[in-house]
Amino acid sequence: MDGKQKPNTGALAGIRVIDLTRVLGGPYATQILGDHGADVIKVEPPQGDEVRDWGPPFRDGTASYFVGVNRNKRLAALDLAKPEAREALMRLLETADVLIHNFKSGTLEKWGIGYEDVLKARFPKLIYCHITGFGASGPYGGLPGYDAAVQAMAGLMSINGSRQSGPMRMGTPLVDLGMGMNAVIGILLALHDRHRTGLGQAIDITLYDSAVALLHPQGANYLMSGKVPQLIGNAHPNISPYDSFRCGDRHIFLAVGNDRQFRKMCEMMGAPHLADDARFTDNAKRVANRDALRAELETLFAGHDATKLADDLARNGVPAGAVMDIGEVMAHPHTREREMLLEEGDYRGTGIPVKMSRSRPSLRMAPRPFNADGPEVLREAGYSEAEVARLQDSGISPRQRRKGGAE
Repeated sequence: MDGKQKPNTGALAGIRVIDLTRVLGGPYATQILGDHGADVIKVEPPQGDEVRDWGPPFRDGTASYFVGVNRNKRLAALDLAKPEAREALMRLLETADVLIHNFKSGTLEKWGIGYEDVLKARFPKLIYCHITGFGASGPYGGLPGYDAAVQAMAGLMSINGSRQSGPMRMGTPLVDLGMGMNAVIGILLALHDRHRTGLGQAIDITLYDSAVALLHPQGANYLMSGKVPQLIGNAHPNISPYDSFRCGDRHIFLAVGNDRQFRKMCEMMGAPHLADDARFTDNAKRVANRDALRAELETLFAGHDATKLADDLARNGVPAGAVMDIGEVMAHPHTREREMLLEEGDYRGTGIPVKMSRSRPSLRMAPRPFNADGPEVLREAGYSEAEVARLQDSGISPRQRRKGGAE
C-alpha cells in the first residue's frame, strides 16, 4: 500500500492531532482517532518509537508491534530536547486541535512548553492529553509505568489465573489498550465541550487509574462483601456455569447467565434433570455448587466436537463459543464479514470495531517509515525548502533513526 491518502469520510475529518506518544497506549488512542478521520501527525524522537524494535516478526526492519498501532498517521521526527525543534512543535500547534503525549510528568515544563505555563494561554482552544503511568501526585506520582507492572500493582494479576498457575498477567496488554480508549473518550468529551464553550482543556489519563477502573466485578464484590477475591481460573466469581469445559477436541466456553439458558442447555445435552436438581435450580446455588456442576457437565461434553456444540448452543439461545486460536479467528468468515481484518498491499491489520452508518472510518494510510512525512509537515507549518533541509541536516528533524533507544 502506498503512502497516498484515500478520501476521508471519517467523523473526525478536519481535526488535527499532534501525537508525541510512543509504545502502546498513546499510539493505540491516536490510531483510533486516525481511523475515524483525524489528521494525526506522529512526531517521533530521533531514536524513533522503541516498539519499532519489539520483534520479531519484522518487515523492512520494523516490528509488527509498531505496525499494529500506527496506521492512518503522518510521520515526522523532531529532537524536542533542542529549542529549535520545540519552536517547530509550537508552529505545528498553531493549526492543531489536540496535543497528546506520554512524556514523564514535568518534561514539557522543563522544556518551557508546559500546559499551564505556556500552552493554555498561547493555544486556548487546544485539547491537551497527558498519558502517564501514575499521574504527577500521590505515592507513585512520577514513576514510570508499563502495562504488566501496573496489572500487578492494581490487582488485576491477583484475579487472573488459577490456584495451580498462581497470579498471571492478562495475555494482551489490557491496561494499555484500556488507557488508550480512555484517552479517546477524554479527547472526544473535550472536543464536545469546546464546541459548547470555545475552550480547550487538559486531560489526565493514567495506566493506574485505567487498571483500577477495570476491576469489575471483583472490585464491586470486594467493596460490598469485604472478602478479597481469589483465583478461580476461567470461572466467573458471580455466575455459573460461566467457564471453559473440555470437549472431545478442544475447550468450549459456556456463558450461561440465567436459569432459562441453563435449562435449555440441559435439555439440549439430554440431561433435563440437571435443571431440576436442588443444587442447580438458580444461579446462587450453581455458584455454591460449581465443582459438582463442573463434574456433571464435563461428563456430558466428553466426545463432543466443541465448534459444532458451541454453534448449536448459541443458535438455540445459550451463549457459548469454542476456544479458537488467533489464526482461526483471522481466517473465520465472520471476522471478514465484520471487516475486522484490513488488508491492502502488504499491510494486514485488525479492523475498526466502531462502525458508523454515514461517517465511515477507513484505512487511508498504512504505517509509514520513520520521518516519511516530516518535510511535508514542516512545509505546512511555514518552513521553506531550504529551512527544511537545514533542520534535517542539523539533526533537528533527522532523516534516519539515531542509534540507541528513546529517552
